[in-house]
Amino acid sequence: MTETRGQWSGRLGFILAASGSAIGLGNLWKFPYITHENNGGAFVLVYIAAIAVVGVPIMIAEVLVGRHTQLSPVGALKALGKDRPGGTVWQSLGFLGVLAGFTILSYYSVVAGWTIHYTWMALSGDLAELAVNPDALGAYFGGEFLANGAQQTMYHVLFMGLTTGAVYFGVKGGIERVAKILMPLLGMILVVLVIYSTTTSGFGEAMRFIFNPDFSTLTTGSVLEALGHAFFTLSLGMGAMLTYGSYMGRDISIPRAALQISFLDTLIALMACVIMFSIINTSGVEVSKSSTILFTTIPTVLVKLPGAGLLIALFYVLIGFAALTSTISLLEVVSSYAIDELRWSRHRATLTMGGVITLFGVLNALSLGGNTSLSSFNLIGRQSTQGLFGTMDYLASNWYLPVGGFLVALFVGWVLGPKMTRQELETGHGEFRGYGLWRFLIRFAAPLAVGAIIVSVILGKEYQ
Repeated sequence: MTETRGQWSGRLGFILAASGSAIGLGNLWKFPYITHENNGGAFVLVYIAAIAVVGVPIMIAEVLVGRHTQLSPVGALKALGKDRPGGTVWQSLGFLGVLAGFTILSYYSVVAGWTIHYTWMALSGDLAELAVNPDALGAYFGGEFLANGAQQTMYHVLFMGLTTGAVYFGVKGGIERVAKILMPLLGMILVVLVIYSTTTSGFGEAMRFIFNPDFSTLTTGSVLEALGHAFFTLSLGMGAMLTYGSYMGRDISIPRAALQISFLDTLIALMACVIMFSIINTSGVEVSKSSTILFTTIPTVLVKLPGAGLLIALFYVLIGFAALTSTISLLEVVSSYAIDELRWSRHRATLTMGGVITLFGVLNALSLGGNTSLSSFNLIGRQSTQGLFGTMDYLASNWYLPVGGFLVALFVGWVLGPKMTRQELETGHGEFRGYGLWRFLIRFAAPLAVGAIIVSVILGKEYQ
């Protein structure tokens, strides 16, 4: 006996869940950091263009495949690819998505667990005491905290427990319900922090930095990084959008949903920049060159502001909510494989896969003890391959996701026929007047852009 396949309650449920998958640490942490590294304005415009030209077309392609087959990545690519040229390659693509989800979740949950610790420290007042002295906070994070294997393991296990609990209760009763609670809360916290930012003296400077482009500052590396982040931030190439699409009703427009999700994702990334740069500029603090800015620089800035304790706690709750909605989608990708292909019950699949990933993640958590140098500590798509943690991150960000997205674009653009794709996109949408543009982008622009990222990695010139 197999369980009835889950389905979203409607368009809102799908959009909130898929937006939750896309909106995570990449928006609230990595994007402000790389925007600062790449001199703001012009980089932001290139990033928005990359979302439109690469991100949206591939998202539409992934959701299309999921809804058409009503299967997880492995089953979907197996069903559509078995009788087509290069069938073995396309069937392997589904397994690559599951591998990417497994790998990313095993270390992403470790980082997400840090938000629990820092929220608690903010509420207890300990973080404010440390943050008064930037050197002390940096030494605490890079030494005492990361080197404490027991703490790293505990917070990782706790975050995986929250993730597993949401997926355990199913598509509608777990994932969608959590998204409908957390996404509005996340939006409210962001709005509060943006409004607060407008009252700071650094708001004007922040807006000029983000929205006043100087194209003389753009480099090839900047363009590649914008392309890479546009891809990473939308949860593409890891099977998440394909899996969520498989629970989508046929009365929902795929093109409209993809545009709405991409708009929300981009808006929140820009709001995060406004918040961070306004607060940093107000305090006159030089942005740390370390990618650990979220845990080493930001608290030292926030502690100088009125209501610092509550403000810092609110900030880390925001980061934690965004991370949780992303980890849920990663676990669902892996669990859906066991449900569809191994015919396991959702409860068995979720507990087993969640448990295995948790155990593997413990190894990542413990590996941080020997990786305490802030100058070389790189996260979420940076170049470092130091230690197990860094290696897992490097493989996922620089190989699994770009290769997965590249193959999805080729498969949907060149292997699936225009009759099938047009029919699927017009179901729930009506006449899709942008079909010709989408088909051009998915066949030419998206593969070339993602291919450039892969070539840069092969040449040893990673886009970071």
